[in-house]
Amino acid sequence: MSRFVRSSKFRHVFGTAAKHDNCFDNVKISASAWDTNLVKVNPLFVSINWNAGGGGAFAVIPHKNVGKINDGIPLYRAHTAPVLDTDFANFNDYVVASCGEDSKVMIWSVPEELGEPESPDVEPVAKLNAHGRKVGHVLFHPVADNVLASSSADLTIKLWDIEKGAGKQELSGFLDFIQSMSWNWNGSLLATTCRDKKLRIFDVRSNKVVQEAQSHQGVKGSRVAWLGDSERIVTTGFSKMSDRQVYVWDSSKLEKPLKTMMLDTSSGIVMPFYDQDTKILYLAGKSDGNIRYYEFENDELYSLSEYKSSEPQRGMAFMPKRAVNVNECEIARAYKVTSNCVEPISFVVPRRSDAFQADLFPPTLSGEPALTADEFFEGKNANPKTINLEDEVVVKDKKEFVSTAPKEEEKEEKVP
Repeated sequence: MSRFVRSSKFRHVFGTAAKHDNCFDNVKISASAWDTNLVKVNPLFVSINWNAGGGGAFAVIPHKNVGKINDGIPLYRAHTAPVLDTDFANFNDYVVASCGEDSKVMIWSVPEELGEPESPDVEPVAKLNAHGRKVGHVLFHPVADNVLASSSADLTIKLWDIEKGAGKQELSGFLDFIQSMSWNWNGSLLATTCRDKKLRIFDVRSNKVVQEAQSHQGVKGSRVAWLGDSERIVTTGFSKMSDRQVYVWDSSKLEKPLKTMMLDTSSGIVMPFYDQDTKILYLAGKSDGNIRYYEFENDELYSLSEYKSSEPQRGMAFMPKRAVNVNECEIARAYKVTSNCVEPISFVVPRRSDAFQADLFPPTLSGEPALTADEFFEGKNANPKTINLEDEVVVKDKKEFVSTAPKEEEKEEKVP
């Protein structure tokens, strides 16, 4: 019998929850039954679907404001019914989109300061009103600036140029509610799961379904995530017997899954998150406190480990890689939603050396667009721009040094 053990630098990845003082406590999580992740995060802010009377609202909280959240914080409450989903723009950390049961999609500009308690609520900069029923999900484009996708219970997905406030494309052909969406690497294709139990891939600019297949046959929710720059897709869902399943697909040939995996028997939807840089797939189950993670290689998912917690999670989001702590070898940071708290969870690969670990941090998404909205809708494609995190650390350290060191002129003036 072979005793070969597959080598991997991610064999020892440890997830550690933040101390309570570094969590967002006393948050009023939305009680809506619609299946979303409830939270989104970028390098500056955390967005949380808020439980507010008299309509719908969400909160945007700076990372520096950890601790107990004041009841009187300004809310984003222009929606007239519960907010179902939010998403931060990939190329402007101060822009966030929201959608809700009032059939509206709204675009907001986040103030640089949170505002004092009892200060006026924030107003949207644009309202997009083309959907006929409630809007369940919003998702910004990974490459083109100001391009947003929204999915609705009117069984359509619309693509928007938010700078112009104009709807540009409509994707149809769904037979039931859309449950999730995921862009491919360059944003030319959009994968969707639907309550009609089908996985579809759209060419978004021709409004055509280029691939379609029967997916998970359970009645509960299904999710989809594109596996980075590969042609592979992962879906999570349920069997007819309520077993939680994971399928890996070839996006160019959706006849049947390349790989099927049974996780367990539980009622909670599995939320998939894929890290292109490390090739790690994180699977977080709603209603339980566990996060399983797997390394994706040669169309196989190799189990690495599992983060376990007694506190069940209602939703989750992951921080963009450009904002993780590379000095601590933090390869990922999740933000877990519980009943009244948002808890950061740091995933670290322990290393003894203090030097930058280039093998853990290859070039990553930069936060700069490669296309304008007009170029994208005209049919152009481009891969996302990347940055070297080692250069970013050096620049940051230099800035901190310069900002704290006195200038030569100041020294001379102080000499008596």
